Amino acid sequence: MFMSRRSFTLLGAATVASQLAHSQTIYPTRPIKLLVGFAAGGPLDVYTRILAQDISLQLGQPVTVDNRAGASGQIATDMVAQAEADGYTLMSTASTFIVNPILSKRTKPDPLKDFVAISHTAVLPTIVIVGPDSTAQTIQDLVKAARSRPLSYASAGNGGPAHLAGALLAHNTGTTMTHIPFRGAAPALTEVMAGRVDFTFYTMSGLKELVAAKKVRPLAITAVSRHPEFPQVPTMTEAGFPGFDDVGAWFGIVGPAGMPSAVVTQLNTAIDRALKKPEVRDRLIGLGMVPVGGPPTVFKNFLERDSVRWTALIKAADIREE
Repeated sequence: MFMSRRSFTLLGAATVASQLAHSQTIYPTRPIKLLVGFAAGGPLDVYTRILAQDISLQLGQPVTVDNRAGASGQIATDMVAQAEADGYTLMSTASTFIVNPILSKRTKPDPLKDFVAISHTAVLPTIVIVGPDSTAQTIQDLVKAARSRPLSYASAGNGGPAHLAGALLAHNTGTTMTHIPFRGAAPALTEVMAGRVDFTFYTMSGLKELVAAKKVRPLAITAVSRHPEFPQVPTMTEAGFPGFDDVGAWFGIVGPAGMPSAVVTQLNTAIDRALKKPEVRDRLIGLGMVPVGGPPTVFKNFLERDSVRWTALIKAADIREE
């Protein structure tokens, strides 16, 4: 049968389109690697494994968690930026994803240009806490004290959520608050409980037991609403200090730039379904986290706002990399 050149071209284009459509519908065909830039056992790692298990069941392929600790998550970030944009190498990341490049003045990889936002999965609010012997009963008391004398605040390291939250509080209230970084949250907490450091912004993980034992006193939470484990603790906004609604640690899934939109959508849908399951939500809430979810565009906008906010604060407060 005779076929014109135009018909042959159209048939070829239709075949390629069909193959592409088919390849998208059968994703994934092999295991997906989900990199974590921190050691096993931490909040980011634990939550990632919970999420990976459910996503794996939905997609019918193993989703393996690969810990590549080092340089505050930068080793994993570099690896994912250089990976094939086929949806088989992803990263479960946190707040440092945006903050690290700002602190180090590093231009590559660019978290906004060299990655695709897939899902804003959860936030881990922080609570302003003081030691049991502190005279501050409220966050207003703490700020009032800072107006008469310099206060000190502890963090688990330079550029982390507690450091930036404390710097933001000092900046917004026009007070002097000295940052004292420690190598991890545990020693920072110990110094606050002993009264050698005035306060810290501490994550929700394990805090309920400390409050019940009256080893620390919670003053306010950096979240949009009060947390069910601490209904008596007001949000920073309720206490009269707006701008802290999403200052705590956040978590999300990203991939290398250039991933097919259909794959991004499929992954986002699977993650959203997981976050809506009671068994997954309960486990995350038990870790002190608040599940988020939502479309990739919302996460992308969040990352852009986060970058603008911390760039301005780091410059204004002259925060530098250790």
